[in-house]
Amino acid sequence: MIFLRRRLSPSCSVSLIFTALCLVIASCATVVPPTPEPQVSGKRWEAGELIQSLAQRRAQFRSLRSLARLDYAGPDGKGNVQEAVVVQRPDRLRLETLTFLGAVLIVTVDDKEIIGYHPREGIFVRGRPSTANLLRYTQIPLRIEDITALLLGLPPLDPNQPSRQEENALVFFSEGRKRDALTFDAPTPVPTKWERFNDTGAVEMSARFLDYINTAAGQFPSRIQIEAQSQRRKLEVRYQEPEFNVSLGPELFTQQKPAHAQELPLEALGG
Repeated sequence: MIFLRRRLSPSCSVSLIFTALCLVIASCATVVPPTPEPQVSGKRWEAGELIQSLAQRRAQFRSLRSLARLDYAGPDGKGNVQEAVVVQRPDRLRLETLTFLGAVLIVTVDDKEIIGYHPREGIFVRGRPSTANLLRYTQIPLRIEDITALLLGLPPLDPNQPSRQEENALVFFSEGRKRDALTFDAPTPVPTKWERFNDTGAVEMSARFLDYINTAAGQFPSRIQIEAQSQRRKLEVRYQEPEFNVSLGPELFTQQKPAHAQELPLEALGG
């Protein structure tokens, strides 16, 4: 999510990870009251059970719409904002930062472009939805497919890639090296922690999936903590009454430039 000051600048326009849109659309799935946070499981899961659970969850959670509270900390400071989040896997995102005066930023992403509209400044920014351009806005080194997965409580990995079991964890490999690790410390085989490793074997990204609730789509972590160790940034997302697998039209994930707005290439925001 992005904090904005009086004037748009690269440092303040890329402060936070996600932003969101408050939409009024009929719900397709409902949520029951939260269950207590899962305790560490005494059961040793079999690798096949864990792989099957991951595959099932990828099929169960396809889209999300929710208000959320975000707490952020990074090199440029700390803050918290109210957001609304609309996600459709694998590569659709519409996000807006909300204040009592209205929206201060709308960001949309589809398979063609990423757009950021700053209503107060009258700035309309667009660029390709590349990892580099997403990084300029988010300061988090993730592809759009990884961002949408995490927002839907899914580890951003392919469960079919080679892996081995270590206690109640799965370690995944790519081209012969350790790439991701998933921990399953809950009474049910749902992931509780994801870690991604760089070429030196150090953790560069991680996420914790907390406060699982029962929904019509399945168990969902209503609190997600994301950390980019390489960026020294942390973000906690706390969803409020999330809805899943809603019908979302493609027009939600793009924007038309208002006549009064100044259009800039995304590269103008800097790296």
